[in-house]
Amino acid sequence: MTGVVSAIFWGVVVLSLLVFVHEGGHYLAARACGVRVTEFFLGMPCRFKISHKSKDHGTEIGVTPILLGGYTRICGMENSGDELLGAALMAVQRAGRIAVSDLASQLGCDVDRTYGLLATLTDWAAVRPYYDPALGEHEGQSDWPASFETLRRDVGLRTEYDRGHDFSQAGTTNYGEPRDPGMSADEFLSRERGRTYLGCGFWRRCAMLLAGPVVNLLVALVVVTASFMVMGVQVASNEPIIGSVSPGSFAEAAGLEAGDRITAVDGESVSTYDDLVAAIKPYLESGTDFTLDYERDGSTSETTVDLVDGQAAEYLGITNQAYTYYPSLGQALRGSVAYGGLVAEYAVKLIVPTHTMEVLDQSSSVVGISVMASEAASAGVPTLAFFIGAISMSLGFMNLLPIPPLDGGKILIEIIQAISRRQVSARAQTIVSYVGLAFFLFVFVVAMRNDIVTFVIGG
Repeated sequence: MTGVVSAIFWGVVVLSLLVFVHEGGHYLAARACGVRVTEFFLGMPCRFKISHKSKDHGTEIGVTPILLGGYTRICGMENSGDELLGAALMAVQRAGRIAVSDLASQLGCDVDRTYGLLATLTDWAAVRPYYDPALGEHEGQSDWPASFETLRRDVGLRTEYDRGHDFSQAGTTNYGEPRDPGMSADEFLSRERGRTYLGCGFWRRCAMLLAGPVVNLLVALVVVTASFMVMGVQVASNEPIIGSVSPGSFAEAAGLEAGDRITAVDGESVSTYDDLVAAIKPYLESGTDFTLDYERDGSTSETTVDLVDGQAAEYLGITNQAYTYYPSLGQALRGSVAYGGLVAEYAVKLIVPTHTMEVLDQSSSVVGISVMASEAASAGVPTLAFFIGAISMSLGFMNLLPIPPLDGGKILIEIIQAISRRQVSARAQTIVSYVGLAFFLFVFVVAMRNDIVTFVIGG
């Protein structure tokens, strides 16, 4: 029971931390691009939360009790081409606060479509829902309220989510106050859209999408490099000294032990482990007995390795010694980059049909990751740090795969739109995202099966 609790705890800590870091990359990039961000949280969306609203850029930053990752609400991630969007925005702005039914009448459309328009404008942080206590409405309720209202805007029409707003100036209007923006509905809509993800150009959108995986990779690079320097790297020694002896092997039957130094093979002296391997290879391949001279505790002895006559043996049953080497910063950095290359190759093979199952058979789900996180934590801080770095690297490269709804898939859609100069329809994006989700559900099921076999049945 203790092991299960430990696995759950460390799994939640590691995965939540890395997802939060990932979302932090998106958040920082969005802010740098001047895009509105309404929420940035550790934990999944929940009505119960501890948060603080930034006075500088309006973002609500905090933590929820559902610690299974994190999320960032960047305004305008979903496309909407409804031609009534500008008229709806202008109507709310001029009214200050308006009932959805009244707005539907003004626009000449049904209430459901009107709610869709207001939902888009709320997502853009251009208007906000008004929860009327007299109607029993409250924030966090499962449905939209009956009315929507304006946001607080300074003299330049900037909201609390916009860079450089100043509500101390004359001409500032508060929540729910009417105000004519002094421009046409299309101009006002274009102005508001320009402060969202959709209003950015190709390169800025790609930068926001790339930021999450890139931050994961940078964190991984720093953590893995530091771990290499602190923990060191196990390096195989070329001394002809036995590091370990496999149980039931020919070496064990010959009486060899870890720490023995081999000095000769059938009378021929050896000075390195490579020499030893080369010297015994012909005997193993032919199934011919041979002798080994070795030193143990200062004395020299000889033993005969008794093979099955005429039958090739795959191995003798020994390994060479290993020692811990502490690399310099440059060496550790190169080692981290090389390790990252292996992880990237592994991620790419996942979407190559001829290698997909090969990769999946070696994969773990959140269950396996949680168990390994617990084991890493019990081994000490450096080991846990290396594990976090390794998972962060995997998360970064996996998110770069060109499969919606991953960041790489969204970037692929942006590239297609830039080349074709046409918007990929919301319906098409939804269908492709469902296909991607189906693929990753399959990945999860196979990885979960691996974990059950390894940690439940095998354990």
